[in-house]
Amino acid sequence: MSILDLAPVIPVVVIDDAETAVPLARALVAGGLPVIEVTLRTPAALDAIGRIAAEVPEAMIGAGTVRTPADVRASADAGAKFLVSPGTTPVLADAMQGSGLPFLPGAATASEVLALAERGLTELKFFPAGPAGGVAYLKALAGPIPEVRFCPTGGIRPDNAPEYLALPNVGCVGGTWLTPPDALASGDYARVEKLAAEAAALRGRPSPAGTVAP
Repeated sequence: MSILDLAPVIPVVVIDDAETAVPLARALVAGGLPVIEVTLRTPAALDAIGRIAAEVPEAMIGAGTVRTPADVRASADAGAKFLVSPGTTPVLADAMQGSGLPFLPGAATASEVLALAERGLTELKFFPAGPAGGVAYLKALAGPIPEVRFCPTGGIRPDNAPEYLALPNVGCVGGTWLTPPDALASGDYARVEKLAAEAAALRGRPSPAGTVAP
C-alpha cells in the first residue's frame, strides 16, 4: 500500500534526544498514526530512527529532510523504511530511486512536478505547502496533472488539514503540531497520543470549504 494511504497525517518530528524516540513513536502509533517522519535536522535523528526501527516494529519509520545521496545511504543504514525530501535535484532523485526504499520527493512548482512525473514518480511531497500556494495551488494542479498525488507539509494545522484532505490529489498531510516541544521535554506522551488520535480522525471531518475529506 502507498505511504499516502496509511494514515491521514504523517507526524513530522524533530528529535533532539534519541532517548525520547521510542516512547514518542509508541504514543503516535497508539493514537492511530503509524507512519512517522523523523527529520534529519539534529545529530540525534539517525540514532532515533534506528531505535524506532528496532523497538517499535509496528511503526513505519521514515527519514525526512533528505537532501543528499549521503543522507539516503545513512537513512537506509539506520533502518528508515521510507525517505522524504524537501525538494528534488536529479542527483538526489537518482539516489532515492536507487535506494530501493519508498520515497516522497519534494516539489513546489508545476515544472518540478512534471520533471518528477517524467521519471514515473507520481507520489510527491508538496513543500512548503502554505507559502507555495496551499489548497488553491494543489486544486489547480489537479486539472492538468491528475495522475500525481501529494503529501503537503509546511503550514498544515488541525484547522486546515481537512481542506487539504478533501482534495482528490492529496493522499495525506504532514504536520509538526503532533509533537509539541514542551510535551517532549516533559515526557507528556499521553498528550502526544491524544493529539495523534485527533489527527487520525481528521479524515471524514467537514472542511472549512464545506466539503468532506474522503
